[in-house]
Amino acid sequence: MVAGNARYLRYIVIAVFTLAIFYFFSSARYDSVPIPSSLGRTDAAPKPNTGSSENIRSQPQVQQPIEKIDKIDKTDKIDPAIKTDKTGKVDKSKADTGTGTGTGTGSSLKKTAGNTPLGTTPDSPGWETDLVSVAPGPRMNATFVTLARNSDVWDIARSIRQIEDRFNRRYNYDWVFLNDKPFDDTFKTVTSSLCSGKTHYGEIGREHWSFPDFIDQDKAKKVREDMAERKIIYGDSVSYRHMCRFESGFFFRQPLMMNYEYYWRVEPSIELFCDIHYDPFRVMHEGGKKYSFVLSLYEYAETIKTLWDSTKKFIKNHPEHIAEDNSMKFLSDDGGETYNNCHFWSNFEVGSLSWLRSKAYTDFFESLDRDGGFFYERWGDAPVHSIAAGLLLNKSEIHFFNDIAYYHVPFTHCPTGEKTRTKLRCHCNPKDNFDWKGYSCTSRYFDVNKMDKPEGWEDQKD
Repeated sequence: MVAGNARYLRYIVIAVFTLAIFYFFSSARYDSVPIPSSLGRTDAAPKPNTGSSENIRSQPQVQQPIEKIDKIDKTDKIDPAIKTDKTGKVDKSKADTGTGTGTGTGSSLKKTAGNTPLGTTPDSPGWETDLVSVAPGPRMNATFVTLARNSDVWDIARSIRQIEDRFNRRYNYDWVFLNDKPFDDTFKTVTSSLCSGKTHYGEIGREHWSFPDFIDQDKAKKVREDMAERKIIYGDSVSYRHMCRFESGFFFRQPLMMNYEYYWRVEPSIELFCDIHYDPFRVMHEGGKKYSFVLSLYEYAETIKTLWDSTKKFIKNHPEHIAEDNSMKFLSDDGGETYNNCHFWSNFEVGSLSWLRSKAYTDFFESLDRDGGFFYERWGDAPVHSIAAGLLLNKSEIHFFNDIAYYHVPFTHCPTGEKTRTKLRCHCNPKDNFDWKGYSCTSRYFDVNKMDKPEGWEDQKD
């Protein structure tokens, strides 16, 4: 009996001991380590550890957007000698050191630039391989500029994404938008959210977007009607003529543009096919370039019948403006007697605003403007800019950006050379490259400048 009771007692002790061990482990607390959503970020505030893994898992980790302070700016004018920080506050310590936007003189800027090599080819020092971080080196006093309507918002949004993804997200240059009507809130909200630099919005004054008082409007109307009958593209359009005249003689005089020394023109619905590993504005500044292009072609002769006559009159009246080492051979096959219609396609151009504001260029534009060809014919800004660059600049001041791959309906510039396209991570089809086709003037440009054509150009001819 005693032995039986002892056995039952042992069973009871073992059961109590087992229950105690089970209770100890089941009541132990496990504190999980939270993984912060701001891993790798410096702008997110740390979240407190509550000690509850359930609470941490049940609350979604939301990445807060980076706030852009004072992003939309309609009226501010930027002092080109002063650099502003991301909050819009003036950083005077950078005003004259060459590390800011620069003053246009280039003295301190070039000194700083010398410490950061400008690599424009894969084999040159300073070639950028890190296309994620903010680019090193100085920034030029430059801006993108776009003429657009409110209805263009989604087409220009596409262009901005192209520019930002391939280049500007690392450089943060400003963007100026111009319109002959006030921009609406949708346009401002969409574009400012996409641009990494500051955005500025300007309304064009009526004096720059209307018929000047010396134009016979009855005569101009008859011209439009005649061109419409002959189905000349934009032949009956009044707004297209205002646009061409504005781009030829007034965009660079707009108050917002007066803050800058260089511009890059961007139009709606363009595409960039390759990464841009360097700063084209810096190429222009350090290379002494004043005008650049990626596509060239022949103008539609019916739209510019008297443009060269007006040009010859200007040459006769202003021989002091004609550059000694000019590009007349690009523009004419007979020493200037006639125009061969070659021009740089101006929907892409990177250029010097100081040159466009110079007496030589403004004299040229005003001479053409008085002749009335923007309205009595249909002169485009592309041949106007091209003739001016060809006559008023030395050949060394015009630059061809082979490695900026570009599309604007219907033409494509795709860099010639497989090695170049691979290094630049291009996605354009080289068969679409317009450069060496029969209707392109780029081959002529290379010949006039005694430049070697890139390897493989023969394979892309017609």
